[in-house]
Amino acid sequence: MTEAQKLKRGTYHLWTFMTSKLISTFGANVYSFAISFYILQLTGSATNFALNLICSILPRTIAAPFAGYVADNFSRKRTIILAQAASVLAIAGLLTVSLMNGLSLTAIYITTCLLSLTSTFSGITFTSSISGLVDENRIQKAMSLNQMSISLASIVAPALGGVLYGAVSIPVFLIIYLIASLVALILDSTMDFQLFAKRSHVPVAGQEKEKLWVSMKEGFAYLKTKPVIQTIIFIALFINFFFGSFQVGYSFVLIEKLGMKSEHFGILEGAFAVGMLLLSVYLTIRKEIKYPLITAKYGIIGLALVIGGIAVPLLVPFSYQAMFVFYLILMLAIGSFLTIINTPIGVMMQKSVDDDFKGRVISILETMAQVLMPLGTVIYGFLYDWVAAEWVLFISAGIIIGIALFMLRPSVIANAYSERKNALQRITG
Repeated sequence: MTEAQKLKRGTYHLWTFMTSKLISTFGANVYSFAISFYILQLTGSATNFALNLICSILPRTIAAPFAGYVADNFSRKRTIILAQAASVLAIAGLLTVSLMNGLSLTAIYITTCLLSLTSTFSGITFTSSISGLVDENRIQKAMSLNQMSISLASIVAPALGGVLYGAVSIPVFLIIYLIASLVALILDSTMDFQLFAKRSHVPVAGQEKEKLWVSMKEGFAYLKTKPVIQTIIFIALFINFFFGSFQVGYSFVLIEKLGMKSEHFGILEGAFAVGMLLLSVYLTIRKEIKYPLITAKYGIIGLALVIGGIAVPLLVPFSYQAMFVFYLILMLAIGSFLTIINTPIGVMMQKSVDDDFKGRVISILETMAQVLMPLGTVIYGFLYDWVAAEWVLFISAGIIIGIALFMLRPSVIANAYSERKNALQRITG
């Protein structure tokens, strides 16, 4: 295949990858919206809502090291196809149960665990494959387009979910998710995951594989040579724990404390995605961000301020319309901050990690980023049931700001970019 043909094929990958993500994320968000509302309205408890989050987070945390091992030692395309096929079966199973016996919390929790496992294997493997799907010059564009597709789906899905909820049954939401997953599976099967890959060892079917423990040990040894990525991992470890204050508290405050209507809540969920979309478009057309860690530092601080802002209507009287507009602005902001943090960091990792280790490094990041999230979700679930929500949000926001200022202090950033230390000293003061 000539270089021109490879670039043309890479362009196909860009748009197919984007379309696949758009469709699958749309289905997942419609389902997630309906299930979240169903649990909160059925039980009225932040604890039960948090348990469903734990069923999503805990399996992902446990499975991530295995997913990284599989991504580096087996066919990435086959892994993605099998994982997505398993998610289709899980959705079909829940649909069957709901039609025969009706939904129960137990069935929802089990399905959430299964979907979390399948998405871990497909997600880590997909992320490991981006540099194999497109040429190096278009990695930021690929990741930004990927984020745009997720954002577009996240805009439409909650709004549609808000309109449909109460008008149709839960099985209708499951059917939408099932169809979307099947279409995404077909699209992903058409891509060549080795097109631009730079691997010294390409896995071959039937070939003896490296032992899991040996493979993970090599991954950690490789990670020791990447101090910047180590910094990112430890920041993610702590930030994600305290981000549980938003994950549990946002829905609980708006639905239970402030009585937000389902259709308005859906629009707010869409606004979150609009913020992500706007920043993704910006990152698609601009040059690659030169200092991702500096960008991440201020993005995390902005994120914390928004989390604290969620509590303001609990303390200051708002009319319903004013409250809606206020949260609309906050959700636009939080989507923007998450994108400006995650996309440049993701591009940096795609370019700085060797293809042969990418699955294991990403799985280590995934594991460390989420290892404390189940504990954080449980703690915040109980806190919101027993402590005033405004105190939980304000204190958590303050801690997040403190973490960003300490772990990304000027000396740490200067060491991370030691080859550009003089320029950074002028930027960071």
